[in-house]
Amino acid sequence: MTFHYLESADDPRVSDYTTLTDVHLRKLREPEEGMYIAESSRVLRRALAAGHQPRSFFLAEKWLADLEDVFHDYPDVPVFIGTASLLEEITGFHLHRGAMAAMHRPAAVPLTELLAGAQRVAVLEDIVDHTNVGAIFRSAAALGVDAVLVSPRCGDPLYRRSVRVSMGTVFQVPWARLQSWPADLGQLKDQGFTVAAMELTPDALTLDELAEKQFPKLALVLGTEGAGMSEETLAAVDLAVRIPMRAGVDSLNVAAASAVAFWELRPRG
Repeated sequence: MTFHYLESADDPRVSDYTTLTDVHLRKLREPEEGMYIAESSRVLRRALAAGHQPRSFFLAEKWLADLEDVFHDYPDVPVFIGTASLLEEITGFHLHRGAMAAMHRPAAVPLTELLAGAQRVAVLEDIVDHTNVGAIFRSAAALGVDAVLVSPRCGDPLYRRSVRVSMGTVFQVPWARLQSWPADLGQLKDQGFTVAAMELTPDALTLDELAEKQFPKLALVLGTEGAGMSEETLAAVDLAVRIPMRAGVDSLNVAAASAVAFWELRPRG
């Protein structure tokens, strides 16, 4: 294994980790360069367990012993080490969660393969808040959702904040980015899925009513924060569903709503 002790924030070998707080740059660079950042020892271990391949590791010296087994398993991957102040200068924030790794993005899984054997699928339409994306993935992993599909304009599940909020569960739940929206919902119907939009429409079923139907294959579409579901999407789905609210509350945050719906709509029997 090769350890590299950093002396300057300008070291070109750690360019993967520079200005991580700049959202615009990360959106441009990570998909373009086929990489993403795994932040914290737990998250990077989950990424490795999912078969993702590291480009490099990046940490303070005090975390070396904690990841000794990882470095042993990847002897050809460089390990960059620096002081806490130097790492903060490079990344733009205080690195207090152990270690980071720059990871190669895995190859996309074909949609037909992703849906094979699936019973419950979540579909995210234009959800741009990476915290919500990560939280939805965490709920999906915990509550038995078999796959997640994201619309072309949806936030990146492998963006650093999404990965961190999900606690690495974005590596456990198979997912894919759809190319034609909302036309690709037709592919779900072709595979036998009933497609339900979580939206407050006049004819929306309550969550209890939909759960009672026990569709063997169900895809739940969750809309963007604020604007809600597009008219084109509502026209493409089979039905709408809502969570009944009390005390004058109009709705839940999309991540909270997803957790409630995933649990209530789980396959039973």
